[in-house]
Amino acid sequence: MNGTEIENFRHAFTELYDTQGNNPSLFFAPGRVNLIGEHTDYNGGFVFPCAIQYGTYLLIRRTNDKLVKFASLNDPQKSVIPVSDHFTRQEIRWINYPLGVIQQFLQKGISIDGMELLFYGDIPNNAGLSSSASIEVVMAFALNYLFNAGLDTIDLVKLSQKAEQEFAGVNCGIMDQFAVGMGKANHAIFLNCNTLEYKLVPIPLSGYKLIIANTNKPRSLADSKYNERVAECQLAVAFLAERFSINKLGNLGFPQFFKAQDSIPDEIVRKRARHVISENQRVLASVSCLLKNDLPQFGVLMNVSHDSLRDDYEVTGFELDSLVEEARKIPGVLGSRMTGAGFGGCTVSLVTESAVPLFIEEVGKKYKIKTGLTADFYIAEICDGVQLLEK
Repeated sequence: MNGTEIENFRHAFTELYDTQGNNPSLFFAPGRVNLIGEHTDYNGGFVFPCAIQYGTYLLIRRTNDKLVKFASLNDPQKSVIPVSDHFTRQEIRWINYPLGVIQQFLQKGISIDGMELLFYGDIPNNAGLSSSASIEVVMAFALNYLFNAGLDTIDLVKLSQKAEQEFAGVNCGIMDQFAVGMGKANHAIFLNCNTLEYKLVPIPLSGYKLIIANTNKPRSLADSKYNERVAECQLAVAFLAERFSINKLGNLGFPQFFKAQDSIPDEIVRKRARHVISENQRVLASVSCLLKNDLPQFGVLMNVSHDSLRDDYEVTGFELDSLVEEARKIPGVLGSRMTGAGFGGCTVSLVTESAVPLFIEEVGKKYKIKTGLTADFYIAEICDGVQLLEK
């Protein structure tokens, strides 16, 4: 947000509530794009996301009552919920993300009283760029600040993940919240989701751009299929645990899996495991490439990642595959892959800067012909994680 947009946002807050009391504090949490390492996070594997400039803004002010007032510039539905020891899931879906975070604070014994909240997000709808994690983390960061809870950012990341799992009902891994909370400008995060060990890796993008392309396909299957894949991976672990001392697929190296894959009698479950374990190796190889400034080889790994998600994990679909196929035909594209949970959402492509206009024009045109849908394109800037913008 620029200065005028912030002024307009504050004006909307005072119109919605009133001018009494202190000025609200302004917080921001970015979205994220995962460069490689898809569906490995909940399997205790490696991921390689970065925070991007699109995200969630929150104006928040404490009040003297015991009411939490929710509003968003993105949704006309509002809600007022009394503070209590236990909340129930709301029909207005987006409210469950910040409300789940409030409940996590209460469960930690942190006293919460009344608040007025106004959200605004510029993450594209249904894009798979972690709008839910962005809402959760900005809420957690704001509560930590307002109520002097003394939690560090990784505590807030873990708390936000629990809110999504336990309150919103999505069995998510920790990658999204971690990238939103811990992002750093011009760096990606090499994260071990099993141990939460991480390393910030510079992204040498001089002469190149990361382009996000949104399929604009409704993602009605995403949550149910996501939970289905989680269950399939857990079943793979159960079979492999008869030969190895593991509790997550991320504990197993690809050579071990290659020798033991026949331990999984179900071919579909075997394919799911093969994707996860091979994707782990691709993340390791990607970090090595970027540390050596070898962007062309990183692009190759992006391509192989998408193909594995298409063939072994089966989470792409016609729209995502069409965007990737057309992207790879453009001279100057080093790699292109789906990013996020799949079944719609976005692709991310590494493109020579001079080829960006041609990429957007040609990929958009061919995608429209193939699918009847209009793709949206965004040039990603890698930014810092959650922060207080104005007190």
